[in-house]
Amino acid sequence: MVTTIESQAESLIRDTGARLTKPRSRVLAYLLAQNKPLTHHDIQEGLAGDALDSVTLYRVLEWLTEHELVHRIAGADQVWRFNAGAGQHGHQHAHFQCTRCEMVTCFTDIALPAQITLPAGFTSQQVDFLIKGVCSICNAAK
Repeated sequence: MVTTIESQAESLIRDTGARLTKPRSRVLAYLLAQNKPLTHHDIQEGLAGDALDSVTLYRVLEWLTEHELVHRIAGADQVWRFNAGAGQHGHQHAHFQCTRCEMVTCFTDIALPAQITLPAGFTSQQVDFLIKGVCSICNAAK
């Protein structure tokens, strides 16, 4: 049986126990196909066919994030980016943002520093590890 990105997206959404909707499956399938973090604007521009309005896309991205089908990355430019596959490798990994082209890359195979010990009464829920520099594409273009 051949598994398409669309059927993979539908299966992942059904596995949450929630209702499968066309906007959810379209956005998740698009992100799975891109294999890189994208902004809200990038996603809206890239979706083929009937465009989703900004509010619907925002709600879908929030839903996908809450259900850990995508993860949200805070870039140094204060723009959120979304990447599919959060449940596949967890969110505790490093991100790299190029200071020239602004592209964000997930590094799931780089070990992060040891857990930070917080003072009594504080509980960590998420750690963002952002490395800033020049990506390989921009370095090659010198």
